[in-house]
Amino acid sequence: MSGKTHGVIDDEVQLDPDNVEVFLMENPEFFIERPDILDHVRLPDRFGGDGIVDFQRYQLERRSSEIDELRNCAQDVIETSRTNMSVQTRTHAAVLAILHAANLDQLLRIVADDLPILLDVDVAVVGFEPAARPSVTVISEHLVRLPEGTVDGIIGRDHDVQLYREFWDDGTVFKQASGLVKSAAIARIRPSLQMPQGIVALGSRNAAFRPGQGTELFAFLARVIEASLMRLQGGAA
Repeated sequence: MSGKTHGVIDDEVQLDPDNVEVFLMENPEFFIERPDILDHVRLPDRFGGDGIVDFQRYQLERRSSEIDELRNCAQDVIETSRTNMSVQTRTHAAVLAILHAANLDQLLRIVADDLPILLDVDVAVVGFEPAARPSVTVISEHLVRLPEGTVDGIIGRDHDVQLYREFWDDGTVFKQASGLVKSAAIARIRPSLQMPQGIVALGSRNAAFRPGQGTELFAFLARVIEASLMRLQGGAA
């Protein structure tokens, strides 16, 4: 039996060049629909005359397009690496500033005043819900007091970090800066013997945060703030 089997032409099938020519003339869009075939076609160096398509030029343009795509991908990788390095450097600087805090008020002033500069955001806050026990409380003019249930409502009961491309705040989290904030990163401060449940929140007027971004560095920063709060609050008690 002659014909095609699994996409391979049997040796018995002889294609007439005239028939191929007729087929291509009757199907002028054949190579447009199947451009990969051109990768396996040997072409003369040059064509001449009117109405003749230069297949070699087509192949060169296609290769040029592929090279441009590879170059763009490489540039994206470079830019992403630079951004990641910048974020890492900024986070390290923020952690060092926090570790230098000698008391609770100084720590919270560093968060409010220094972290926005160090992290290239517009506002940074620490907030707490009401304590479950009257003996557990954190008092400072630099703290945001959150209604009960706010933390789980913003972050989710089973999450420690949440990123928002668009964060709609009525003033509960960012207070006077709520109208400025467009995107936000929120991390949980876990409750302890010294502290109620709370958050570390970063806000930006730009689209600095979005779901899908890495959260490891921000989560690490939040844990450092959490540990520092516990240490300094315990010392104050």
